[in-house]
Amino acid sequence: MVFLGFGKYVRADRIYALEPILGEERGGGRRTLVWVEGINDPLVASRTERTILEDMGEDASVAASMLDEALALVGRVAEDSEKIGPLLARSIKAESGVDLKEIGKKARDLLERTTTGEDQRLF
Repeated sequence: MVFLGFGKYVRADRIYALEPILGEERGGGRRTLVWVEGINDPLVASRTERTILEDMGEDASVAASMLDEALALVGRVAEDSEKIGPLLARSIKAESGVDLKEIGKKARDLLERTTTGEDQRLF
């Protein structure tokens, strides 16, 4: 049995496709669409496709959990950099040389590259 979140479990041998939820549809615990044999519509999982694959026994996804954590950190950096006002950002840059606006931009670019590439699509 594989835990999908939201109190849902499915048999691993019945899962035939995983589709990451992207863009504005992602959030609020919505991470992955799980296609299960015998169910017409996909189930919404609160777990990423990598963690579901890990539970299904995919060895390659073990290392991917570290990547998930790194991407979560990059996401937090991107979000937090947007919260800092321009005046404070200039002050921090002047005092420490750290350009938070540039760091936030690079974090957003990195996140976009990880979710929009043609090779990331399962279908």
